[in-house]
Amino acid sequence: MTTDVAPNRRVARRAARRHGLVWGAVGVLGEVLLTVGVLLLGFLAWQLWWTDVQGNAGQARVVQSLAWATPVPTSVPSAAAGATAVAGPKVATPRHDDPPVLAEPGHATTFATLQVPRWAGEPERPISEGTDRATVLDVLGIGHYQGTAMPGAVGNFAVAGHRTTFGKPFNRIAELQVGDALVVRTKDAWYVYKVASTEIVYPNQTEVIAPVPDKPGATPTARSITMTTCTPMYSAAQRYVVHGVLDYWAPASDGVPAELLGSA
Repeated sequence: MTTDVAPNRRVARRAARRHGLVWGAVGVLGEVLLTVGVLLLGFLAWQLWWTDVQGNAGQARVVQSLAWATPVPTSVPSAAAGATAVAGPKVATPRHDDPPVLAEPGHATTFATLQVPRWAGEPERPISEGTDRATVLDVLGIGHYQGTAMPGAVGNFAVAGHRTTFGKPFNRIAELQVGDALVVRTKDAWYVYKVASTEIVYPNQTEVIAPVPDKPGATPTARSITMTTCTPMYSAAQRYVVHGVLDYWAPASDGVPAELLGSA
């Protein structure tokens, strides 16, 4: 009795080819997934790390380019007889009369800076006109909502900034507490606001930047500030909002607010 093995061999070869094709497809899919994974990790590294590196460096250059002088006493008496020593910045005397108010500048013009004592270790951040990402928030830091009040004016000085990426100037916004100082500087004046409240809203709730926050149509009598940023972290689903009111102002030529010197 003989057995014809040829058909069996053909079946085996076809099965082997199918097996090879399957594993070939699996290999190609694995390489594609690996490539996608590498690209995704690269994108995340760029988005979450490199944009911060670039943003912090760029914003520092903007602040330096302002070249606003900080007045200091030329000398003070030293403990040694007949000697003098250079002192630190002068403490500015708070004023409660009507402060000077800048005219609203052109788009993407940097006109002020922000410092927050609560955020120890954070740098001075520039504030520029406009809130679009391409020309302001991604490259200049904090943006001023066009048409809202300017620093020190009656009304609502409203600003926005990233909470993550591109230098993340408002990354630590949730740390702010009622009574914390928000120190705004222009070329000629300091404006020291104090945090009054916080809230979380949806992006369409633009009443938070109304002249009287959360009361559209009302006539303002206070000099307010509003800070807005995305929340929760790494999401743009809602907005974290901080409201404050002007506590006092001081001419820049008089010195530095006590809040920035740790003596308030």
